[in-house]
Amino acid sequence: MLRIVSANLNGIRSADKKGFFDWLAGIDADFVCVQELKAQAGDLSERMRNPDGLAGYFHYAEKKGYSGVGLYTRHQPDAVVEGLGVDWIDSEGRFLQLDFGKLSVVSLYLPSGSSSDERQQVKFDFLDVFMPHLEKLRADGRDIVICGDWNIAHNEIDLKNWKGNLKNSGFLPEERAWMTDLLGRVGWRDAWRNLYPEAPGYTWWSNRGQAYAKDVGWRIDYQIVTPSLMELAESASVYKDEKFSDHAPLIVDYRRSL
Repeated sequence: MLRIVSANLNGIRSADKKGFFDWLAGIDADFVCVQELKAQAGDLSERMRNPDGLAGYFHYAEKKGYSGVGLYTRHQPDAVVEGLGVDWIDSEGRFLQLDFGKLSVVSLYLPSGSSSDERQQVKFDFLDVFMPHLEKLRADGRDIVICGDWNIAHNEIDLKNWKGNLKNSGFLPEERAWMTDLLGRVGWRDAWRNLYPEAPGYTWWSNRGQAYAKDVGWRIDYQIVTPSLMELAESASVYKDEKFSDHAPLIVDYRRSL
């Protein structure tokens, strides 16, 4: 079995203080993709870099205290790819790919557009650049999993208050259509939704009001996989017994080995 975890930490140092790495030590994961580090290399403790038998790889944002992704693994990668080769994207530390034989594991942090119209345009621009890259990856014939915070709730089942968010970033018609294209024409698979067609599977809750307590959430953290890997997906869960961030870790087990 391969156990793969995706977790937006909303600050790796904050998540560490809330027990994330203690939890990680006990779940026997092969790969752990983390997003929103909000830290640079010099800010990480030794445990944050290499926690309990896992080796860490990172793609940091140039801006301090902002964005950044990481990937922990107990396996030696054949190749490490930082970024998409586009300066304005890569300066924000949003894409990290590790290759292991025929398997590729990606940690992704797609931009949010909720803070301003300008950032929403950056998000749309990112989607325009990212789709051809996803088409190329899909055509490579590899087993690929892209873990991360995609900042898009695809369908009505993926957020509690969908009617009130039809004009909000993360549930805009253009964003949802992009995801439909990815999962339709391009041929990627959404691991959670394929395993559990009827289960909402929320992974993020606003800090406003009682969203977490009332489970008024969004499913914006995904493991998007190639069909060959989808066939091997055994089970998935969202871990909510402890709260390390405003996101909850998404865990998927696959019937394969390296």
